[in-house]
Amino acid sequence: MNRSLHAQAAASASQLPAPARAFLARHGLDRFGLELFEADASPRRYYRVQGEGVLLMIDRHDPPGFAAYLRLSHHLNDLGLSAPRVFGADPVHGIALVEDFGEGTYAVCLDDGYDEAELYKLAVDALLHLHHDPRGNDVDQPRYDLAVHLTELKIFADWFAPAIIPAIDRTGFADTFLGLWRDALAPVAQRFDTLVLRDFHVDNLMFLSQRAGIKRCGLLDFQDGILGPCEYDLVSLLQDARRDLAPDLETQLLDHYLANAPAQLGSAEEIRHRFALLGAQRHTRILGVFVRLCQRDAKPRYLKFIPRVVKQLQAALADAGLSDISSFLESELPGWADAALDLGRDLPIPQGVSHA
Repeated sequence: MNRSLHAQAAASASQLPAPARAFLARHGLDRFGLELFEADASPRRYYRVQGEGVLLMIDRHDPPGFAAYLRLSHHLNDLGLSAPRVFGADPVHGIALVEDFGEGTYAVCLDDGYDEAELYKLAVDALLHLHHDPRGNDVDQPRYDLAVHLTELKIFADWFAPAIIPAIDRTGFADTFLGLWRDALAPVAQRFDTLVLRDFHVDNLMFLSQRAGIKRCGLLDFQDGILGPCEYDLVSLLQDARRDLAPDLETQLLDHYLANAPAQLGSAEEIRHRFALLGAQRHTRILGVFVRLCQRDAKPRYLKFIPRVVKQLQAALADAGLSDISSFLESELPGWADAALDLGRDLPIPQGVSHA
């Protein structure tokens, strides 16, 4: 998930843990003011070092993710893309100084009236640049294999399905559901064509107006990158759980990608099928994640996006020809799509937590 790029509170180095204070002192930054960013769905913390063009990143809870951030920042910049550069790091304590891209996320720019089609085309062109580079998958990251796909889909079985039918046989549902998906995912389960950034959407993209070409598209939140099919990030961008695109814009941008896609991806029909299939997989996972964020992590604000994701899932299942999965859902979760629309009202919320 993304982080907010709006600083929420002033801070000083004296308020930081001792390793972070020592780290700033080593870089001559311990006397500068700091601004703390509000966290979103991540335990990671960011502080802007005022006037220095850098952020202090603290991530003590995920050493592998921290190491991946450092590795992928270098990899993406080496490929000619714009990821925040790392100016210094303390891997033992999960602390780094990274380039500050400012506050101009795509989401902010769109709210400020920037041209939607132009911004999205820039993002698609950044993906095309990545997908055309044979070095794209030449990085030590996990593979998006069948086991990973099925692990993600099990989140739907574990969280979304019981939210619709509380008394459901979870084990039986999951076994059949994942069996259907195991067969459906054959076209993508062995494709490790590129680095997949996974959350390639407007909250994790920056518009860097002072740069040129595809470098104007800044990349954030890439530490969970995985080697997988090219179409996945295209789905993340064009079928965003949090916002609708202008009418016909998805079609236009998909056509633009198809007209410029690497030849090794096959025919336009094959790319479209993988696009729909990965969309169905992603939307299924997201429905489970949003329920889990509410019930386990006391973050109910994501429930408001469920109606959009339900529609996206229904369309993707149809486009991918996954009628057996659609039929199974209707059989085991009767009226699931309509019931999902009421989850924001009916789902039990942890005590003391609001929907805000």
